[in-house]
Amino acid sequence: MKKTVLTFGLISGTVSSALMLLTLPFIDRIGFDRGAVVGYTGIVASFLVVYFGIRSYREHVGNGALTFARAFTVGILITLISCVFYVATWEVIYFKLAPGFSEKYAAYAVERVKASGASEQQIASTRKQMDDFKRMYDNPLFNAAVTFLEPFPIGLVVTLASAAVLRKKAS
Repeated sequence: MKKTVLTFGLISGTVSSALMLLTLPFIDRIGFDRGAVVGYTGIVASFLVVYFGIRSYREHVGNGALTFARAFTVGILITLISCVFYVATWEVIYFKLAPGFSEKYAAYAVERVKASGASEQQIASTRKQMDDFKRMYDNPLFNAAVTFLEPFPIGLVVTLASAAVLRKKAS
């Protein structure tokens, strides 16, 4: 199991990291709204590897048979490796390659609230929330924990679906 998990985890993580780094030069042109769509599309694309990892395990290690529990274990381990790559890449981007990201996002969030016709109190509240979030997000451990929560639910869903589809009783 170790070889399959490592191989497909490294592939998924590399895809995730590469897609994140490839979009970095275009971040200002993409914008925050479309950036979320592009980002989550990349996450889904990287987690498609989970399906192929589970299938490879079933065919090469399980001799064509695989329980849901074993398929889930293989898939979730691949997901965890991929998420570690995602977090590590974001930490480098946030702290080294894209300084000022949180300020740009805060300005965007406040501008969006203003454009919606919000009151001065709501705008001030949003500004305070953004300042508080920036303070917390500048802590690498908090940043890593929040960042981990971006791809993991998608990986979990892909793992559950793949395990359900690929389980197969021994003949």
